[in-house]
Amino acid sequence: MAQPTAHSGWPRWWLRRSLLTWVLWPFSGLFAALSALRRALYRLGLLKTVRVDAPVVVVGNLTVGGSGKTPLIAALARGLLQAGWQPGIVSRGYGRKSTGEASVSVHQDSDPALCGDEPVLLARLTGCPVQVGRKRAQAALDLLAAHPEVDVLLSDDGLQHLALARDVELVVVDQRLWGNGLLLPAGPLRESPARKRDATLGPVEALEKIGSGERYFALVRSLGDFTKLIGGERLAPAESALRFSGRPLGALAGIGHPGQFFSMLRAAGLQVDGVAAGDHQPLSDASFAAFPHSSPVLITEKDAIKSAHLSPALRERLWVVGLRLELPDDLLPWLHHRLEIARGHPTS
Repeated sequence: MAQPTAHSGWPRWWLRRSLLTWVLWPFSGLFAALSALRRALYRLGLLKTVRVDAPVVVVGNLTVGGSGKTPLIAALARGLLQAGWQPGIVSRGYGRKSTGEASVSVHQDSDPALCGDEPVLLARLTGCPVQVGRKRAQAALDLLAAHPEVDVLLSDDGLQHLALARDVELVVVDQRLWGNGLLLPAGPLRESPARKRDATLGPVEALEKIGSGERYFALVRSLGDFTKLIGGERLAPAESALRFSGRPLGALAGIGHPGQFFSMLRAAGLQVDGVAAGDHQPLSDASFAAFPHSSPVLITEKDAIKSAHLSPALRERLWVVGLRLELPDDLLPWLHHRLEIARGHPTS
C-alpha cells in the first residue's frame, strides 16, 4: 500500500477522486469480481464455514485500516462481563511475526511482536481470554477448548473472513466514512457500503451521512486519563489540560486514523505537534526524532504496548493517553437479545 497521509492514515487518492483513481478503477472491478466469487463459493458450500459452540459477534469495518474497533471491542467485552456473560476475543493479530497455521493464546504480558499490538492491548483492557491466528475459525475453536467457560466470542475484524460463522455483524465507521467510495485499490473499501449488516456504529456526524434504512448506534469518544509511562503518575483529562496548557508537546500515533487522536488532543486545548507512525509497525527511538528532546510526548495505549525496547531517556518523556468510549444505553440490551436468540433462548 502507498504511504499514507499524516492524518487520515490513507493514501490521498482514497479521500477524493482523481486521475490516478480512474487509472486504478479497472483493478477495483477485478477485486469486486474476485470477492463476489469467493462469497458465492461459501454460499454454495464449496468453501467451508465453521460454526463454534458459542455465539459469535464480528466487529469490523468495510474499509482498510482502523476505525475504532479495538476500544469498541474492549467496551463491549466489559459490558458483557457486567451483564453476566463470559466473553472471549479472537483476532488475526496484524503485525505479528508469522507463526504458521497454529493459533496463539495472548496474555497481558505477551510480546506484541509475537501476538500483535491490539490483541495484547485487549487482554490488558478486558482481562478476557484472547486468541490470535491467521485462521480465525481455528483460533475460535482453540480458545473455546482452552476456556470452556466462554459463552460468547467477539471477533476483532473479520467481516470478510467468512470461514467463521457469525451471529451478529457490527460495522464500525469514523469521520472518513467510505473515502472516495471506491473499492480497492482505487479506494479504501473492501466491500460495498450496501453490504447487509446487523448494525452500524460510529460518531453521530458520520452516521448522519449514511442515511436511513438500518440500525445505528452512536458512539461518543473522549480522552481518558494521561498516565506517565515511567512511574505511573496519572492525571485526569482536566488536570492534564492544566499541566500541559501552553506547553509544546509531541504526539505520536501508530493507529489507523492518527488525525483523530491529534484532533482530540487539540480540542482539549493542547498544543501538539502530531507525527503519524505506521499502524501495527514497531517503534524505535528514530520514530520520535521530529520532537525536541526536552518536550513530553503523548502516545496512544496501543503504542505504549510497543514501547518496552525504547531507550530509558525517551521512555521517561512518554505519557500514555487513554480513550473513553461511551456506549449508547440501548446497545448492550439489543446485543444481549441477539445473543440469546443465537443460543436458542430468545427473550421478549
